[in-house]
Amino acid sequence: AGRTQSGVCYRLWLESEHQTLAAHTPAEILEADLLPLALELANWGIKDATTLRWLDAPPIATLNQANDLLKWLGAIDDKGSITAHGREMNVLATHPRLAHMLLKSQSLNLTPLAAELAALLTERDILRARSKERDNDMRSRIEALHGISIPNHDSDIGAKQRVLRSADQLLQQLQVKVERSRHDHLHDTGRLLTFAYPDRIARRTQDNRFVLMNGRGAMLDHAGTLGNAEFIAIASLDGAGRDARIQLAAPLQLDELLNDFAQQIKILERVEWHERDEVVLAQRERKLGELVLESRPLQQATPELIQTALLQGIKAMGLQCLPLNDESNALRARMTFIRQHDARATQPWPDVSDDFLLDHLDEWLLPWLNNISRRSQLSRLNMQQILLGMLDWNQQTRLNEIAPTHITVPSGSNIAIDYSGSVPTLSVRLQEVFGMTETPRAGNVPMLMELLSPARRPVQVTQDLASFWARGYHDVKKDLKGRYPKHYWPDDPLQAQATARAKPRGT
Repeated sequence: AGRTQSGVCYRLWLESEHQTLAAHTPAEILEADLLPLALELANWGIKDATTLRWLDAPPIATLNQANDLLKWLGAIDDKGSITAHGREMNVLATHPRLAHMLLKSQSLNLTPLAAELAALLTERDILRARSKERDNDMRSRIEALHGISIPNHDSDIGAKQRVLRSADQLLQQLQVKVERSRHDHLHDTGRLLTFAYPDRIARRTQDNRFVLMNGRGAMLDHAGTLGNAEFIAIASLDGAGRDARIQLAAPLQLDELLNDFAQQIKILERVEWHERDEVVLAQRERKLGELVLESRPLQQATPELIQTALLQGIKAMGLQCLPLNDESNALRARMTFIRQHDARATQPWPDVSDDFLLDHLDEWLLPWLNNISRRSQLSRLNMQQILLGMLDWNQQTRLNEIAPTHITVPSGSNIAIDYSGSVPTLSVRLQEVFGMTETPRAGNVPMLMELLSPARRPVQVTQDLASFWARGYHDVKKDLKGRYPKHYWPDDPLQAQATARAKPRGT
């Protein structure tokens, strides 16, 4: 109604609600299904809708989506020009989706069934549920149209009559003899719906959840007669995203999809890391859009693809999946030390930090991954050998010179050097370094000497051994002599004989 004179307006809603209302109802073109408009524009020869003068211009993104669907349906070509099939669709007095279904049904001798489906989807639902569990199987509407009683549902007689009249009119437009569909064609319901709604072909993922051809998710509130269907064609969908509800659908057979959409199905060889099973999976897939129709093991995946997928898995799991033992980690520490302290290096030393190794797996690890496709097989790798493989012969020689693994102390013992800290550390019993006058070095860096008691507990830490002998030894000696009276504690450690025993031999 439009106001013709002044008067009183009563708002039949709360004042708080009024503040949230839009100033006016949005123009229909901003929210409507633009597929009919897109087909009409193509029929006019209009390829660019922006060249027209609109009261309200259609949203470009929505119009582009409509044109993409028209291409899929074969109504327009890649240049946006209408095809002969598109002109046939435009002539039919029904939605382009349904027009495409009707035309495709002719070659399958399923036109009466397609006409009934188109009419059912255009008119009001002919079934009324007696409970909250509404029947969501499109086949039930066809059955009800043919007089079959649907459990827990009543049929709307008036709606049925309108549907039958609409179906007859569509058959007349197609110049097809008006007749009812045969009940033995009921199983073709889903197949016909795929022609109208190819973007709503869906596959069950779990329970009542499905994934659509465009990658969206949807679910059934209750399984009903669709409970065992792996593939379905969705005729009516409410909502968007993961919470979209399937209102009407019908089951599909895989062989029907493979046959009817052979031109659109892509065959892909997919080799990728499977996170849960920690293994490289090689699959040969048939895909319709984003929907995987069929997946089978790929028997002859190339080693390069397997190794690339394995590297992705290693990067995702982190270096802890590799057998980095004490020896290989000690080597990494030595390589890190020499990288920081070899001022005379003629070529750069490799970076073996966690971040660098993970970011450059293809450079240092890839050559060693032959015949490995799962995490458990990584244990066979010799990480020390692999890390040394990052160095040439000259670098390996220089590494042993500047950052040796061990040092021989005056007692004759060969003591391991720890490079994991900020400076190399030598943990050695005090009695074994009697007579050592200077702090040992790795390259030009004095080692941190961790001097130990006979029980291998630290008694002094120093990088200046000479200063310790001169200033700290005598206090340490008093304490150790009291705790270990049977051991050798000389007054002059610089002239004393070093020993790995309690006392030097012969004393």
